[in-house]
Amino acid sequence: MDIFDFIVFFIWVFIFYILLAIRRKRYQDPFFRKHIIRAFWVKVFATLCYSFFVLYLSPGDTTLLYFPEAANIRQMILKDPSKVSILFHAATDFDQTQLTTNANLGYFDTEGNFMVTRIAAIFSFFTFGKFLATNLFFSMFALTGAWKLFRFFYNQYPNLKRQIAIATLYLPSLVFWGAGILKDPLCTGSIGFMTYAIFNAFVLKKHIIKNIITFSFFSWLLYIVKSYIFVSYLPFLILFLILSKLALVENILLKAFIVLLFITGSVFAFLRFTESERNVFGNFATQGIGESVLHYQREFQQKDFAESTFSLGVEFDGSIISLVKIGPAAVAATLFRPFIWESRKISTLLSSLEGLVIMLFTAYVFLRVGLFKFIGAIFRSPIIMYCFTFSILFSLFVGATTLNFGSLVRYKIPGMPFFIMSLFLILDIYKKGKENKELKNNERVTIPEV
Repeated sequence: MDIFDFIVFFIWVFIFYILLAIRRKRYQDPFFRKHIIRAFWVKVFATLCYSFFVLYLSPGDTTLLYFPEAANIRQMILKDPSKVSILFHAATDFDQTQLTTNANLGYFDTEGNFMVTRIAAIFSFFTFGKFLATNLFFSMFALTGAWKLFRFFYNQYPNLKRQIAIATLYLPSLVFWGAGILKDPLCTGSIGFMTYAIFNAFVLKKHIIKNIITFSFFSWLLYIVKSYIFVSYLPFLILFLILSKLALVENILLKAFIVLLFITGSVFAFLRFTESERNVFGNFATQGIGESVLHYQREFQQKDFAESTFSLGVEFDGSIISLVKIGPAAVAATLFRPFIWESRKISTLLSSLEGLVIMLFTAYVFLRVGLFKFIGAIFRSPIIMYCFTFSILFSLFVGATTLNFGSLVRYKIPGMPFFIMSLFLILDIYKKGKENKELKNNERVTIPEV
């Protein structure tokens, strides 16, 4: 980086701030006006932190893969404008001999990997190819999607606006890992756009054509970048829409059957339509789930980053029965690990502190509400069912296959806002039920006549 890198970065910070200030004027709610600006500055700070982190402390995909190749594509187009077609070609059509280093050979022949580089290259034309500013573009995309997700929850639970802001805008791992040139900002941002668009189109009946187009585009983007997230998330989003419309479905057994049906569909889609074997989840498409999980567990244990490898504490032999046994440990690993004593790097320390807070909050909600009321709240509320079932099933997929903390802290972030929101909503239902009970008890009290 040089001084020009910082100049371009702060110029774009100013431009984004002006655009945000114009947008801010449309909001009447002071809470909206306050937090859209606060979330912006949090993301700007996170972008700087992430950029220095991957440059000087822990180089990774951003600095070794996506940014160098995006800068390379930009230079090729500047020298020969006809090569702009590279941005529109399929990944398999990209000439691998034009890569900056042989170490990246084979990585960009999958559409998901090449899409990140393609988008970074497009952004780089607006940032003069500067690293900080290109990271900022990815960061702002993630923030915009997070804001959409915030508004989706706020439209239904305005009384929980602070809790919603915590879950969608200020979750540390979500903020940090969504602040650079990675797949993660594209995925989390796309989920926000998809969710808000489909909610507006089919529930609020607003700008239906526009929102369907928005939903279709970002669904496509999410599927291209990480198809396993798409096929894990979409069934539960559809489940929420269906149950929201079927308000008359009060039978718990019927709801349980519907949920089981969608979970089965999600698992089937996950196994059938995941990416190629280069993706950490890819071989689920061609292997049995037991064999695939065992394969990736062994792969993580054999890689160079063995110091970050961890164990689920459950023996896994590749069978379906052992997969069921590994389920609770896999879910717990995704939601709560790495534990503080397992952190070996600054990046995992951030996630371990966050995981500790989430674990304590989960225990608090569970003990406060109780087992039966906890489960009852899930089946009574379509949005809780949608948030909780998606986050748990997604956590199972991630935790069972990712036995490296460096990868786990990034892979898990799409499901974390939904898990935390489910806890906030369950706690809210419990408090409202308690208040209603106290109110009824007070109404029974009669004042004696004097």
